[in-house]
Amino acid sequence: MGKAWHDVSTAAKAIFDEADEVLGDTLGRPLSEICFTDPDGKLNQTNVSQPAIYTTSIASLHGLREQGFEEDIIATAGLSLGEYSALHLAGVFSFADGLRLVAKRGQLMQEAAEAAPSTMIAVIGDDNAILALCEEARGEDILIPANFNASGQIVLSGSVSACERVAQLASDRGVRGTPLSVAGAFHSPFMESAAEGMREALSETVLSNPTIPVWSNVTANQHLNGEIAERLVDQITGSVRWAEQCTNMAKMYDGHWHELGPGSVLRGLMRRIDREVKVQSHDEP
Repeated sequence: MGKAWHDVSTAAKAIFDEADEVLGDTLGRPLSEICFTDPDGKLNQTNVSQPAIYTTSIASLHGLREQGFEEDIIATAGLSLGEYSALHLAGVFSFADGLRLVAKRGQLMQEAAEAAPSTMIAVIGDDNAILALCEEARGEDILIPANFNASGQIVLSGSVSACERVAQLASDRGVRGTPLSVAGAFHSPFMESAAEGMREALSETVLSNPTIPVWSNVTANQHLNGEIAERLVDQITGSVRWAEQCTNMAKMYDGHWHELGPGSVLRGLMRRIDREVKVQSHDEP
């Protein structure tokens, strides 16, 4: 993750170097070493993956700019963790402060996941059928729609038993369920302790007003000055309205869409949200 950018761009390398300095040995190894080789197989742990993805995303933009990317950024957005990258690019906090917040978020969410068995399941099919299935499979347990990723693709989050019922009932309800390999039920009440921990961390961080619009997962609209911290706390236990958010942005902006960081998941989601919007991914130089 991020190694190609690190190897060709001094600007991208500087971001990884700064990340290593900020985090020190808190992850057991330098973050860059984990990103590039994952020697201990811990990159998929949320306390590791969150600072890794954030750092790689910012490094890719610095690498792009070093290679001549000169387009003005007119708005930013990010899915879940990516909202922190979006806020940094809008000048709400420094890279280092954002990294500290993201590392804390990952740690708190990992701890919350380990405190009670929970998981997530992605469901493909008609939105109304998925939401009806969620109601049916919940029973006495916790089960909520956590990520509205695109039309026909919703991730449900909750107790292990409830998600197992979703998997059992899915085909009979005309939808397809795919259990996710995650630490726990993110964006659900299982993350309440993480939300409270982030409330404290955010209260200790200086948040500037964004210099450009940043879009919120929770409201599917632009962040309002003075409410960013509260929306970031809400996001940990609330639903990510990504499809609605992107639809609203597409109506408002006429510009090029760029995906920063590892992979091209957001480009794939946009094909389902609005095929007229073309996204260029920058996983590698």
